[in-house]
Amino acid sequence: MSEISLKTELAGIKMNSPIMTASGTFGFGEEFEDFADFSTLGAIVVKGTTLQPRSGNKGIRIAETPAGMLNCIGLENPGVKVFIDEISPRIKKYNCPIIVNISGSTVEEYGELANMLDIDAVAAVELNVSCPNVKEGGIAFGVEPKSMMSVIRAAKKNTHKPVIIKLSPNVTDIAMMAKAAEEAGADAISLINTLMGMAIDINTWRPVLGNITGGLSGPAVKPVALRMVWEVRKAVSLPIIGMGGIMNAQDAIEFFLAGADAVAVGTANFVEPDITVKIYDGLEKYLGQKNLTDIKDIIGKLQA
Repeated sequence: MSEISLKTELAGIKMNSPIMTASGTFGFGEEFEDFADFSTLGAIVVKGTTLQPRSGNKGIRIAETPAGMLNCIGLENPGVKVFIDEISPRIKKYNCPIIVNISGSTVEEYGELANMLDIDAVAAVELNVSCPNVKEGGIAFGVEPKSMMSVIRAAKKNTHKPVIIKLSPNVTDIAMMAKAAEEAGADAISLINTLMGMAIDINTWRPVLGNITGGLSGPAVKPVALRMVWEVRKAVSLPIIGMGGIMNAQDAIEFFLAGADAVAVGTANFVEPDITVKIYDGLEKYLGQKNLTDIKDIIGKLQA
């Protein structure tokens, strides 16, 4: 039997596998050096980066749930200049594509960030549009098509790198948002971002999280994420990075069958810091069992 290949290409980015890390769950990669084999990763998506340093939200910022976790980190990060000057020179040694997740308060900030990150060390930018739009009264860019499209266009205008849009699941019609993203010129789509949730302490009668609400991730969101990947695959031709509750190889395979071209592992990194390696091995084993030689052989093959 021919050698099994997990190599793939996403929006022009050559990757050793279709397994990526989800932003905010893998730091800048350095934190996982002792656990993950970076040669098995398709790309490292670093934590959300902003123009200026941010200290994040006050109070409790992570809470475990019965099937996942809530977080309200608040985009704590050292700022884009520190990433460019200090962090990117250190992490380029991984010989793995680095994708930077960026967040802005205005359309102009996204354009500025995309321009600053148009450097050799960065393979692509991923737009986090679940942030409040200051000029529009605090409405998140990702829940309104025109605002989202303006962010994509601003980024595309200011970079030669692929622009990935990370879609929010907190919308009525995810396919409509995906079509708008494609029309605006996005090179790829990642979905889903976290669902909004909350937890309450019944002893104090207060919210558990300092920010009251937070993003829900982990196994609880997987059925929603799978459904949205499937819907988006039918709506657009752009490459899709599926994510949401991927805890093992079987979960990843479900996303590929639903139409994802790659997957991003998030919450599982906190549980098993070497989980990406296990998923890689699991994918190889699965393809072998099915007498298949290429990961592309299962993408979008859901028989529905």
